[in-house]
Amino acid sequence: MIKVAELFAGVGGFRAGLSKHKEYTIVWSNQWEPSTKSQPASDIYTAKFGFANHSNEDIAEVIQHNFDSIPDHDLLVGGFPCQDYSVARTLNKATGIKGAKGVLWWSIHAILEKKKNKRPNYLMLENVDRLLKSPTTQRGRDFAIMLSSLTDLGYIVEWRVINAADFGMPQRRKRVYIMAYKSGSPIYKHINNLPNIEDWITTNGVMQNAFPMGAINGNLLNAQLSFDNQEMERFDITGSLEDISEDRINYTSQNRPFKNVGIIRKEGKEKNRIVSTYNAMPEYHGKAMSLGDVLQEEEDISPDFYITPSDMERWLYLKGAKKEPRTTKAGFVYQYSEGPVAFPDSLDKPSRTIVTGEGGKSPSRFKHVVEVIPGKLRRLTPVELERLNGFEDNHTKGPTDAKRAFFMGNALVVDIVEELGKSLLNHHKK
Repeated sequence: MIKVAELFAGVGGFRAGLSKHKEYTIVWSNQWEPSTKSQPASDIYTAKFGFANHSNEDIAEVIQHNFDSIPDHDLLVGGFPCQDYSVARTLNKATGIKGAKGVLWWSIHAILEKKKNKRPNYLMLENVDRLLKSPTTQRGRDFAIMLSSLTDLGYIVEWRVINAADFGMPQRRKRVYIMAYKSGSPIYKHINNLPNIEDWITTNGVMQNAFPMGAINGNLLNAQLSFDNQEMERFDITGSLEDISEDRINYTSQNRPFKNVGIIRKEGKEKNRIVSTYNAMPEYHGKAMSLGDVLQEEEDISPDFYITPSDMERWLYLKGAKKEPRTTKAGFVYQYSEGPVAFPDSLDKPSRTIVTGEGGKSPSRFKHVVEVIPGKLRRLTPVELERLNGFEDNHTKGPTDAKRAFFMGNALVVDIVEELGKSLLNHHKK
């Protein structure tokens, strides 16, 4: 049995995916929305999974004042927000590293640090793919800090940018998934016994088995890579975390060191942090779902979701192409232009990415609109949005339709977690 702790749980996407496998058990979860008295995401989580072992408190407060309430676990999972992960130097080094803004990432780091020799064997994390190239002035710096902090704690870390639609799912939702394996764990030992560490990400690793990808310039699948293979880029991340934060030579506005697949571990006598990374494309040949596959029967749709004739002109304007002068708050006039958005959305292709503003009646450029009955356009229902993310129907039932849409705009794709969980189990048992 693999014991799981779920951070930044939201409405329970990680739990929904891992629960498809009986070998996983959630021993603790945390969901806290700052700056608000109501906690609707936590309410949905507990309505679905129960109150047992669930914390609806600020994770920073839990770590500082009630750390013993976080039980030991084998797998730590979480979809943490993309923030500025820069590191501030402290006058007294004994106080440790302090993240200037990315406090939620540093909460993960603090848990791992404080668990010491009982820190989890494995991590499964999710974030928006722009994490690999943020901030804009130091491309990749934030990701370098994260990877370095994990390798310094004894983990081998791999990552992969996965677009759900590339693997047959009904939504184009691109996210970076991160897996980490602690020194001494079965998978860590297996990776270290490979002739070349790159084999893990190109041939037989956890993420490659779940979501196979091959090199853009040539096929790396089923190939034994040599260290002079030009498809793979290798570099080391040097210095302390504070040094990386201030590095404006290796992390610039132009250079993007991290490709969409990669792995990092400490190597050699000097224990350098060595990165191997390359650009890859999905290798999937199975069934492909589309937006039309998740739609409810029209007789089940409330009239509130249909676009009224009085709103149609505004919808057409927002969805259409534009080239017009606009004025900033400071009075500066500039020429604004943008291309058209499909209106209505195609039913025989995967949907566009769900955004947090998907709900509500007001016209929007970004909301999905479908035409199932000729001449009648409508928005997507909460159940259809849940299906696009792989949740069970009415997983988020309770709050307003707009709030339910907001949750789906923030959620991950459950099926991706399910597949990663399956592959992790298979490699753990080897």
